[in-house]
Amino acid sequence: MTPEAPRAANCTVNSGRLASEIEELALISEAEPPAVTRIVFTPTDLQARAWLKQRCEAAGLAVRQDAIGNTFARWIGSDPVAPAVGTGSHIDAIPNAGKYDGVVGVLGGLEAIRSLQESGFRPRHSLELLLFTSEEPTRFGIGCLGSRLLSGTLSPEGARKLADQAGQSLEEVRHAAGMRGELESVKLPAGYYQAFLELHIEQGPILERERVPLGIVTNIAAPASFHVLLEGSGGHAGGVLMPERRDALCAASELILAIERQAKNSGAVDTVATVGICEVFPGAVNSIPSRVRLSVDLRDTDLARRDALLGSIEEACREISQKRSIAAQIEPLNADAPATCSPELVQALAQSCRAQNENFLLLVSRAYHDSLFMSRIAPTAMLFIPCRNGYSHRPDEYASSEDIARGAQVLAETLAELCSSLGNYSEPRKA
Repeated sequence: MTPEAPRAANCTVNSGRLASEIEELALISEAEPPAVTRIVFTPTDLQARAWLKQRCEAAGLAVRQDAIGNTFARWIGSDPVAPAVGTGSHIDAIPNAGKYDGVVGVLGGLEAIRSLQESGFRPRHSLELLLFTSEEPTRFGIGCLGSRLLSGTLSPEGARKLADQAGQSLEEVRHAAGMRGELESVKLPAGYYQAFLELHIEQGPILERERVPLGIVTNIAAPASFHVLLEGSGGHAGGVLMPERRDALCAASELILAIERQAKNSGAVDTVATVGICEVFPGAVNSIPSRVRLSVDLRDTDLARRDALLGSIEEACREISQKRSIAAQIEPLNADAPATCSPELVQALAQSCRAQNENFLLLVSRAYHDSLFMSRIAPTAMLFIPCRNGYSHRPDEYASSEDIARGAQVLAETLAELCSSLGNYSEPRKA
């Protein structure tokens, strides 16, 4: 008989090592500390990837990289042909961000694996750390690029149409960064993962406010994003009288307030809308704005409600453009369905929390993550830790080393249980 593998309860994560590596990675940045900026496929991003690869190889993990740069670091199990158990997140960061978003899930996942190795645990299913490419939409205007391609949510043809603000195509940029192979090879085969778990900071205030150290995610919100192009008529600020103006920025301002109003009037706390970018042309103080481009982000846990909000915004755009004699065009970027996390994996995380005598809450993730797209191809769940004031995507983003280590410990316990399991978890679920 094959001896039973040691349980994860025998392992203890090295909180000092984990905290030190988070600080070290934060220094690989285009911004001055405490801010972190790491844009996908820039020299800084590539340096951070190389730094992580060294640590994975030092842990004895087999490392591979796909054509879009998703990086897989595998601890090969005793049954190497069985579906793997995955964990991971991202390390790219928007401009002027913090050091914990995504990083906690990547380095916390690595620390969970190392602590299991050091405890003498041996997995049956291979255990794989996954670094996703470009979770942030900063460069190519679409979030979760790597996981969209892994899951088949984004086609290779669609990806090849993407370009950055400098006009460089995704193909040009990835090849210059050393990514080889065809995008068709990125999609994972059916049954590749038995389960996938993502450790992440909450990016909201609930855990801290309720003084509960851990959150287990049951649902992930549905995102939609689009551009609105508004075109009026420019002219000299002193030469065109007010009744004759077709000011694109005034129309944009009215639309921004309409978007805010529609989201507030949805009747649901989970409905949110953000106009994050407003580009004005020609951008001179003495020139009437002739053209504006807005970038809009909508999110909701209910797909029908999200789509109803989108429809109401489209109607408001038509009304404003007609009233102000402005041409308006909406360019969709993405409209994704929400996800329901695997009940079995939610229960597995809950059992690990109880084994560690840790309290937890069941939460909805109103931010979306790579797990949203992994849920299309594998049973998926997320584990949240608190972040101070709920702040994220800013330099004062903060999670305590104690909370990070606690999350990594529960993650290690759960990964060990999943890697030892002979059973199969439920099929991927969608809301």
